[in-house]
Amino acid sequence: MQLGLINSAWAQAGRDTAWGIHKTKELGFDSIDIFTDPLDIDIRERRLIKRECDRLDLPIVSIACVAVGLIDFNPSVQRFHIERVQQYLDLAYEYEAKNVLLVLGEYIWNREVIPPAEQWQTGVANCRLLAEYAATLGVQIALELEPFPLSLLNNVERMVNFINEVAHPALQANIDISHLLLADVPPAELQKLKGKAIHVHISDCDGKVHGDLPPGRGVVEFEPYLQEIKKLNINGAISIELEYSPEPDKIEEWVTEAYRETDRLMRQSGLRM
Repeated sequence: MQLGLINSAWAQAGRDTAWGIHKTKELGFDSIDIFTDPLDIDIRERRLIKRECDRLDLPIVSIACVAVGLIDFNPSVQRFHIERVQQYLDLAYEYEAKNVLLVLGEYIWNREVIPPAEQWQTGVANCRLLAEYAATLGVQIALELEPFPLSLLNNVERMVNFINEVAHPALQANIDISHLLLADVPPAELQKLKGKAIHVHISDCDGKVHGDLPPGRGVVEFEPYLQEIKKLNINGAISIELEYSPEPDKIEEWVTEAYRETDRLMRQSGLRM
């Protein structure tokens, strides 16, 4: 598998997008995931990203999208987010990416007022529409498993059920290793995602709260998860997801450390040669 980086890791650097793309290549990453909103960037930024990645031979694998409005109870909000995710899919096509990483969000009002099953079915219906659109472009949607108690997709069983109900090959799963630990999902559970997982995120955490730390800075035992991921034969990337460094002026060291440790773990597991 390729070793990638979500470019939001460079957010603290205070430098332009091109600089972060160049540093990603310089450190030795095989690919890059892009965290941007097509509604928030102008045509110059949009073209710069693809141009620089092409020039550096750094393929874009995934584009991250948070669209919690897909399960909102207001039809107008749902329509907006369907159209917004379609623009992400258009961008993935333009960037020759493999997938859009999609975060659905959480049940509202503590799963009260609106029946949870109704929100679930709203999500299924809207994701089926988006999967159909993705298929026309030759790209896929990778659903994020979030570890929070009210998240729609917060364990492997729910992820499998949701994918099965959407029943479209363009909609599959993303595996996030630190999220699995926080959700108390044992490594062996990943085999339920055989044929259903297309992308992987890797980061560490303290075992209590969401952290997205460089591997080795938390408590995650990566080898058992990576061995199960290897059995899934995913033709894609393991992308490092990093949040803010406690020392913003040392973000380069933060990303370098994450690259070094993830490369070691992947080679140790036979996932990167």
